Amino acid sequence: MAEKLSAVKGMNDILPASVPRTEKLPDSALWQWFESVVRTVLARYGYQYLLTPIVEPTALFVRGLGEVTDIVEKEMYSFTDAMNGDKLTLRPEATAGIVRAMIEHNALYNGPLRLWTVGPMFRHERPQKGRYRQFHQLDVEALGLAGPDVDAEMILVARALWKELGLVEGQHVRLEINSLGQPGERKAHRDALVRHFEQHADVLDADAQRRLHSNPLRILDSKNAAMQPVVESAPQLMDFLGPESLAHFDAVRATLDAVGLAYRVNPRLVRGMDYYNLTVFEWVTDQLGSQGTVCGGGRYDGLMAQLGGKPAPAIGFGLGIERLLLLMQELALPVPDSAPDAYAIVPPGTALPLVMTALEALRAAGVRVQQHAAGAEGLAGMKAQFKKADASGARHALIFGPDELARGHVTVKALREGGGSQVERPLATPAAWAPTLLQSRS
Repeated sequence: MAEKLSAVKGMNDILPASVPRTEKLPDSALWQWFESVVRTVLARYGYQYLLTPIVEPTALFVRGLGEVTDIVEKEMYSFTDAMNGDKLTLRPEATAGIVRAMIEHNALYNGPLRLWTVGPMFRHERPQKGRYRQFHQLDVEALGLAGPDVDAEMILVARALWKELGLVEGQHVRLEINSLGQPGERKAHRDALVRHFEQHADVLDADAQRRLHSNPLRILDSKNAAMQPVVESAPQLMDFLGPESLAHFDAVRATLDAVGLAYRVNPRLVRGMDYYNLTVFEWVTDQLGSQGTVCGGGRYDGLMAQLGGKPAPAIGFGLGIERLLLLMQELALPVPDSAPDAYAIVPPGTALPLVMTALEALRAAGVRVQQHAAGAEGLAGMKAQFKKADASGARHALIFGPDELARGHVTVKALREGGGSQVERPLATPAAWAPTLLQSRS
């Protein structure tokens, strides 16, 4: 017998709920429902769908994310193309690839664009709850738009998603915002940070020592308890912001206040990529332990030029799908039922073409029907088929018995509600009675 192979550690199969799993992961029905909600919400805001390659030039991420970020230094899956020697990387995030595509295709020629995509990302890190080596991300971007109104809109898009998914704003998720100002303001703050941490070098851990002169802003993210007094006393970026940056941030806050969206200004909130400026934000939760961030983003007005394009403002956010669906599972939030509306019970010896013609007509009318298919030994007995119907979660059984067929009918039996009541329906007009099978869909 050949050796049984398994998935790569930290890369998971997304399976139907009916398939047993060793790890608690969202099933494919929940996944599909989430994506349908995303499509609906983003269409309301005028965002268009796009897809970019999973593999990109390594230089894209080195230049776009920054050489001294954790992602570039430690987490990227990079390799050399055996055919031509190109240095390639499995994308660790989506924004850089989208910006590359916009530059390559001169996509902003006719004006700003609102875009979104969803797909797998890859980071070589230690797998843990809600954090995997292959993970899936929703990415929403607005390019060519500089105003604070778009910053607020981006945050409100996320809020609309929470509402449709059943997450309660302020209870299940809460908003934190900050401003990183402009590059000159960040440089002044960076210099002040370096001076501050140099004065406390004796309490910095090895990671902070390494970042001190390359990326001191990331020291503010440290979870090292021994360093917290030094981190808390560090200079705050907000004190270095000029009038224009403060006015931009105040305008964002004014819109959030106007629509009644509660938030906390977190002066220590930074993002992991070097390309951010002005508004940054995170939606966080207390339900997932240390993995508290479920959505994060901000403005990155310099990235287009940094990657070789014409300067253009931009803002976006990324949302980890596994982590969000895990949160929904932890909260036991109700989701739409994906079970069949009906399960077709087909006694042995039944004329299958007649049955399948009726089922196709029901499906054309929008009914989800699962047919009991014949195995190597033919159709199973009625008792076994009813067990399968019950296990499927179907709300009705369609019984194609010989007596019913002789009268040109099928028996519709309630399996969940109605106490097992049953009625006969004419096979000739399934579209006429199909709505009764849809009424009980939750």
